[in-house]
Amino acid sequence: MQNVEKRFKSRDETELVYRHWKPKKKSGRAIVLFHRGHEHSARWQDVVEKLGFEDMHIFAWDARGHGHSPGERGYAQSFGTLIKDVDDFIRHLSTEYEIATQDMIIFAHSVGSVLVSTWVHDYAPDIRGLVLGSPALKVRLYAPLAIPALRLLNKIKPKSFIKSYVKGRLLTRDPEKAASYNTDPLITPQIAVNILLGLRDAGDRLIADAGAITVPTLILTSGDDFVVDQGAQKKFYDGLSHPRKEMQTFKEFRHDTFNELDNHLPIDKARMFIEDLFERSEEPAFLLKAHEKGYSKKEHDRLSAPLPWYSPKKWSFAAARLGLTTFGRLSEGIRVGWKTGFDSGSMLDYVYENKARGTSPLGRLIDRMYLDSPGWKGIRKRKTNLESFLHQEIHSRIERDEKVRLVDIATGHGRYVLDVIKEYDHEKIEAELRDYSEINVTAGNKLAEEMMLENVSYKLGNAFDKDSLSEIDGTPNVAIISGLYELFSDNSMISESLEGLYEKLAPGASLIYTNQPWHPQLEFIARVLTSHRDGDAWVMRLRTQQEMDQLIAAAGFEKMDQKIDEEGIFSVSLARKPLEEKS
Repeated sequence: MQNVEKRFKSRDETELVYRHWKPKKKSGRAIVLFHRGHEHSARWQDVVEKLGFEDMHIFAWDARGHGHSPGERGYAQSFGTLIKDVDDFIRHLSTEYEIATQDMIIFAHSVGSVLVSTWVHDYAPDIRGLVLGSPALKVRLYAPLAIPALRLLNKIKPKSFIKSYVKGRLLTRDPEKAASYNTDPLITPQIAVNILLGLRDAGDRLIADAGAITVPTLILTSGDDFVVDQGAQKKFYDGLSHPRKEMQTFKEFRHDTFNELDNHLPIDKARMFIEDLFERSEEPAFLLKAHEKGYSKKEHDRLSAPLPWYSPKKWSFAAARLGLTTFGRLSEGIRVGWKTGFDSGSMLDYVYENKARGTSPLGRLIDRMYLDSPGWKGIRKRKTNLESFLHQEIHSRIERDEKVRLVDIATGHGRYVLDVIKEYDHEKIEAELRDYSEINVTAGNKLAEEMMLENVSYKLGNAFDKDSLSEIDGTPNVAIISGLYELFSDNSMISESLEGLYEKLAPGASLIYTNQPWHPQLEFIARVLTSHRDGDAWVMRLRTQQEMDQLIAAAGFEKMDQKIDEEGIFSVSLARKPLEEKS
């Protein structure tokens, strides 16, 4: 089967290379291949021929920094950059070749398997299935304390590299394939330290939160694999939510599962799985009732239940709480949290300012550590991503000579909105920023006055009450829902809110909404910190991105784009109300 080399542009305008094996006749189906670390797309040729699918498109990319794609060898700005590249690649294929994502099966190996699994976890694409070969969820690093040493090196020298210890003989028992690997001039033996650490962190996240992935999945692993940890692969497989999942291990195979002796065995298994997925039509997981049953509900119930007195965790969290209520109060941010709730608008505004304050140098040091916790860093990145979408939507509407009529249904102090609005001609934008709290409305009005934004008004409003939402002035064409739905578990509340907002918005209006699909400190927050709601424990039910997007779609909106931070904690998405109602 012959292939054609092509290019597509990622969102940062980098032109990445991919190969296209064309079907013999017009097809609306595709298999998309993602190579392991160090490799490139041409090395899939044998797999493509043995799969034998001449009736569908097959694509394979060269990841940035690999093969014929540009970039320093083995390097990307971050692991998250590569995940965004995956999203851009799939969007390009869907648009360019008119293939719906639900008619695509993703086929990946090793690092590629982790890359696409993280993409599925974070972006929730509507794909038909996953075939994952030897996922590198935990790369074996044989040097003592390798990961701590690499993290230190990454801090000292952010752009640093190590050379892979992997040679052809560790990948395959096939002497021709091993020699081909060792002599291929496009093989990239080095890997950037930040990518290796990002791979490890993504693997840990996938193992911990595999239940968020509801895609039919086949995992094919090698029993004599010196490169990656097989126990991590099994934990990931066990956590996957979809009932259509399989895992098969090929006992004597080394790491390169699809380039081993007898590689027809895993390839045949993959072909059977792919054929079966295309023959049957499976509905995606229904998650509108996820607050009543399912993966995230079980986790929420676990965090809501008190720990037994004999649990070491109970005493550890009690000690942490004692520390934060005593020495922690030297930090201004922690004092704000105890006073107003760690999820309050006041706390959010403090985090956005990102200026360490406190009683004494020790207090300021504690405050700096507090502000640099993963969640608060993610919050600030969420603000950046939200502002990016907001700039994009304001600019495009002004370019079309539209007046921007903006509403934020639960704004807190609204600093993230004001920081954007102040950059535009006040005559071209009017904004109504609403909140249920008089304290926030008063503080917001004061902030807008200080910034001399006469085109902004703050009003009391209940984001979960349709009658209250109906009181929004006019018909806004840009709406924001930021950091609100994450605080409430019940999806019926979210649906009520979205339906009320949908009715109020103008046709073609933009909706910018946030979600929190993951948090590395979820249990600490639930056991130690308090919410603004009556000082109760701050127990969150995380919504998978798929669940949040289903709620958006059920209300009538169409999702257009998404951004997410490197740790996968907070997403910001852009949706639209259709210009015409669907029949």
